[in-house]
This record gives sequence, C-alpha cells and structure tokens, in this order.
Amino acid sequence: MYQYLKGSSLAPLLIKAQKSVFSSSIGENSTFFKGLGSDFVELREYTTGDDIKHIDWIISAKMNRPHVKVFTEQKELNIVIVSLLNASLNFGTHRLKIDSFKETLALLAFASIKQGDAYESYIYNDDIQLCTKKSKHIFSVREMLENVDAKPLFKKGIDYKNISNSFNQRVKKRSLIFLIGDFLNTQDLDISSLVYKHEIVIIIIRDRFEENPLELENINITDPLSGLNASVNINKSAALKIKLQLLEHDELLFSKFHKSGVRYLKIYTDEEPLKKLLSFMSSL
Repeated sequence: MYQYLKGSSLAPLLIKAQKSVFSSSIGENSTFFKGLGSDFVELREYTTGDDIKHIDWIISAKMNRPHVKVFTEQKELNIVIVSLLNASLNFGTHRLKIDSFKETLALLAFASIKQGDAYESYIYNDDIQLCTKKSKHIFSVREMLENVDAKPLFKKGIDYKNISNSFNQRVKKRSLIFLIGDFLNTQDLDISSLVYKHEIVIIIIRDRFEENPLELENINITDPLSGLNASVNINKSAALKIKLQLLEHDELLFSKFHKSGVRYLKIYTDEEPLKKLLSFMSSL
C-alpha cells in the first residue's frame, strides 16, 4: 500500500502522511470536511434560525440588513488544493516551511481520497498552473508533491492581487478551495469575489522565529525574493520592530478573512500538521 519511488526524498513524507490519514478518523464525512461543499442557490435576507456561518457580511453591510447564502447539499465535494509557492517558504528553524507545507498538501489530498472525493491541485505564484488533474487515485498525491518539489522558489513572489480573477476563470464549479502558503506581504490580497462563489479555507505555514525573532549579531543573509546579500545585526530594537510589523500585517490579514467569512488555520514548523488539521476541520 505504501509503495513509492525508491530513493525519492518525498517517499518518507508520503508514507507518513498516507499512514496517518488511513489509520485515523481523518477524511470521514462527519468529521474532516464537515459542513462544506454545497451549491449556492440564492442570497436572501436573514431570518431567525438561519446559520450565522452563511451570512454574507459584504452584502449585509451594503444592504444595511443581514443576508445569508442559501445552499443545496452536494453528495460529493469538489476539492481544489492550491500551493502558493514563494521564496520565503525556504526558511525554517525547526524544519523548513516548505517541508511542513508539502506534508500538509499530502494530508489534505489523502483525506480527500479516503473520503471518496476527487481533488485537483494548482500551483500559484506569479500565475496559475495546473499541478494535477482531478483524481481519486493515491498516486496522484505523489505527482502533486513531485510537481511542487520541482518548482524553483528563489526570487518567486505571490501575485495576491489577481488570485480571485485567476481562479474564478479556471475553477467554474463551486468548490472547496484550500489556499496554502505563508501569507507574508499580503497587502494586495483580495479574495472577496472568490469567496462569493466558493468555500475558501486558508492554511498558513509559518516559523515561530518569523513572528518572534531573536537577537542575532552580525549575520550574513540573502533575501530569497530579491537575491540580494547583506550583513545585518538584529539587536533587541530591530527584533521588536520586525515582530510588531508582522503583528500589524497579520491583524489586517485576519481582518480581511473575518469580513469575508473565510476560515483559516496557522501551522508552525515545530507542530504536527495532522493534529492541527484534525482539530481545525472537526470544529467547522
């Protein structure tokens, strides 16, 4: 069951993820993808007893009255897994963010397969690229990770501004879309139109050092996005400034998510993605 290419650096990760999913409760309809994957029917004014999760906050604000989205249930989910690949994923103190990233991808794909739902995957940075076609086959997970692994990250950034337009043009059927990345420098992020058509779940991969940097003296660093090299001294004041800047950035980011009704989860490189995913998805 766990046969993958010999000598592949991805084999241990794939075996671990597949074993974790198929030997646990992850992927059951009643627990993992609970409450997601319905077809949008109409938008109407809120009435007593309606599920507040279905309130469209953007339309409600415009109409000055709460409105809810009405759905019909689907027997099978249409799942889309999107890898937001950029240069800053090649960083980590416990493990590289890209490694936690790939394990999370594998867990989501195996969970979809176990649940009996087809999934397709995309890679997105400066444009959108199909990673794997829609599939329910286990070996499509290996193909997805191999394609992600083969993409160069150095000097790659994310075009957050056009992400909604890119996927609304490509993904026509209402889907449960997982957007996975480290979500840094998201000032131009706009997913409002994407949220209107699809169910969106954001998974943020971070290293704790990014949010709580330590004092470091005279270190030589290379900016993975620009490629520029410099010698820097991160003293107490500089570390605090970095921390506060990211805190302010995240407050704005999470505010966008809350306004759009987007669910999100943060996974750190020193955490087990499976445990975080099980807890998060079962609470939806």
